[in-house]
Amino acid sequence: MPNASVRADLPEPSADELAHSERLSALIWHAIEAAGGALDFSRYMELALYAPGLGYYSAGAAKFGAAGDFVTAPELGFVFARCLARALAPTLRETRGDILELGPGSGALAADLLAELERLDALPARYLLLERSADLCERQQQRILRDCPRLHARCGWLDAPPAQPWRGALIANEVIDALPVRAFVLRDADVFARAVGVDRDGRFIWREVAADAALRAAAKRIIPDAAALPRPYVSEVCTLLVPWFAEIARTLGTGTAWFIDYGYFRADYYSVQRATGTLRCHWRHRAHDDPLILPGLQDITAHVDFDALTEAGAAAGFAADAVQSQAQFLIRHGLDEVFADAYAQAADEAARYALAQQVKRLTLPGQMGETFKVLRLRRS
Repeated sequence: MPNASVRADLPEPSADELAHSERLSALIWHAIEAAGGALDFSRYMELALYAPGLGYYSAGAAKFGAAGDFVTAPELGFVFARCLARALAPTLRETRGDILELGPGSGALAADLLAELERLDALPARYLLLERSADLCERQQQRILRDCPRLHARCGWLDAPPAQPWRGALIANEVIDALPVRAFVLRDADVFARAVGVDRDGRFIWREVAADAALRAAAKRIIPDAAALPRPYVSEVCTLLVPWFAEIARTLGTGTAWFIDYGYFRADYYSVQRATGTLRCHWRHRAHDDPLILPGLQDITAHVDFDALTEAGAAAGFAADAVQSQAQFLIRHGLDEVFADAYAQAADEAARYALAQQVKRLTLPGQMGETFKVLRLRRS
């Protein structure tokens, strides 16, 4: 039976955390056995993140903010949400529709967006939060009740995309990076799938198996000139993206879909500079590249191929606007005004300093400003 491996350079999990990880490891071990000793990485990632009651996003531990494993833009403060509200307002005024937020996390974005949209006289008819974790639903409700209780009645929680037609705006902030991906490696003139096995000591290890037709076709489509890349060349592709997008936006009529995430255009994604892929893990604010340890305790992500995301939107009937860096997006949607107003109302010098630091982290190239991008898709 596999054990929950740890690394000396990472914070030590508690005994309860290790026990939780070992329960999920046992589930994954049985899946590996059933697969003949090599489980495709996409299935491993799916179980590690979403196995009911055990996966990283299904269990109850804190994940967002200082007490969790990473910080998203909304967790830094209200600046991001106030600029996003200005971007959403025209759609909401035109459609008099709803907002659907995917993966709402702690509820910070929902609370700040609702408050700012109220100030802009552009409130949605409903604010729908698509969340499958009961624990996170509870946290989101508490956050909204604390920060804007008067608007809680507009909110509704879903565990699946809306079944009935709706219009308005769909928001996905740092959602696509957590979709399971297929990992592959180019060796000589062939492509192999990266899978997960178990060694004699019970640790999860990488295995390479012959790529199936679907993975071969995906690799050929995203890397038409594979001969130009070094060998071995390791990367990943989100083959779920097209069907996932089709399902998530199936009932959205007139409106827009906003995706905010870290990633690259395809030519930069599958380039010589990224010969080891983009898989990244987060555990207590430490980033590393080993997804095979601490299953259920750490986040596992892959950078977004924004060309693939645009293509998935087009396949679902959406037209794409140009992708912007997060810094460009914030500047174009009122960052100067938001900052000036908040700075003038800050209680003291410490609050003004914190505000300035928030803006720097959101916009500087070495922080979130360039790596994070914003894509708007629209359907009319």
